[in-house]
Amino acid sequence: MEFIVSSADLLAQLNTIKGVISSKNTMAILDNFLFTLDGNTLKIEATDLETRLEARMTLDNVKGGGVVAIDAKKLVEILSSYSDEPLTFKIDLTAYKVDILSASGGCHIPAVSGEDFPKTMPLSDTEDNPKVSFSVSPSVLQKGLSSVVFATADDETRPILTGILCELTTEHFRMVATDSHKLARYTRTDVKSEKNASFILPKKPASLLKGILAKETSDVLVEFDSKQLVLTMSSYVLGCRLIEGRYPNYAAVIPSENPCKLLINKDEFAKKLHRVSLFSNPANNLTRLEMSGSRLLISAQNIDFASSGKEELTCRYEGDEMQIGFKSKFLETILNNINSEEVGLEMSDPMRASLIIPVDKEDENEDVLMLLMPMQI
Repeated sequence: MEFIVSSADLLAQLNTIKGVISSKNTMAILDNFLFTLDGNTLKIEATDLETRLEARMTLDNVKGGGVVAIDAKKLVEILSSYSDEPLTFKIDLTAYKVDILSASGGCHIPAVSGEDFPKTMPLSDTEDNPKVSFSVSPSVLQKGLSSVVFATADDETRPILTGILCELTTEHFRMVATDSHKLARYTRTDVKSEKNASFILPKKPASLLKGILAKETSDVLVEFDSKQLVLTMSSYVLGCRLIEGRYPNYAAVIPSENPCKLLINKDEFAKKLHRVSLFSNPANNLTRLEMSGSRLLISAQNIDFASSGKEELTCRYEGDEMQIGFKSKFLETILNNINSEEVGLEMSDPMRASLIIPVDKEDENEDVLMLLMPMQI
């Protein structure tokens, strides 16, 4: 088994898929990349048993073929020491050794059999567990994931909330994430299906996809059953085990009547909110907003250290005068994940959920909504 490949091109692929590999693997084989050479196609895989990511490269100079597992950390370290130059990989599939040769020298590292590397499980397509498939633009998928993944929970005792709900209906494609304090919803009306279906995508593959999709130009094929998801892209295939269970009824917590409305410059709001939050009590991170007419006052205090801060901004506000409190780091995170010059806050009273909505739409087919639960002042 022999092939010639650009060191920079191969390293770029390995750096993309190495994020799958866990630092606490229970099986030694999972610390390896699986290399499969078939004709002119080199396939490289990594997995942690829950998520699997495969990169594909088309090579011009190959001899033979086969399957072998190579230590991931060692190989990345070796390739990182080269500038962009051609490398020849000569792999002995009997003795399991790898020679990596350059114009000026080379090195030798051991390999292991790829037979013990976990096999890919095919998607089901039965009457009880039918396969659903659809195609979507990579930019739509990337924008959706970027808009909601920050709102997922970190609490592993509630695994459902650590994932992203993806809904496909006859009217739209929607992604939703919540940790019960904040919620993010991204909707596309130009992606639809003949029947309703949904799945819950874990956070790890969602985070990996954000970086991969930014480089894609062709539509992504999305296929899933009740347990697994497979996304096929031009150079990558990502498969993962889905989170099973029923996602909370998120629609029930989104208020429909919000008579108090605030419009404000997002960047200025975020900057002054951060400055004031430095004076909040670290125990609760509470920051107070006071709104009336064209004035927004942001304030926070830490009684234990006799410190306080406040900032005033010009805004457009409709409704009765209101004081409402938020955990400032949650509000900052939401603002930093909205791509709009202005944002709107829609509220009903200081004890009910508030909506944060981008005023400027990048695409008429998309709808972005954020929700944040207030704190008692």
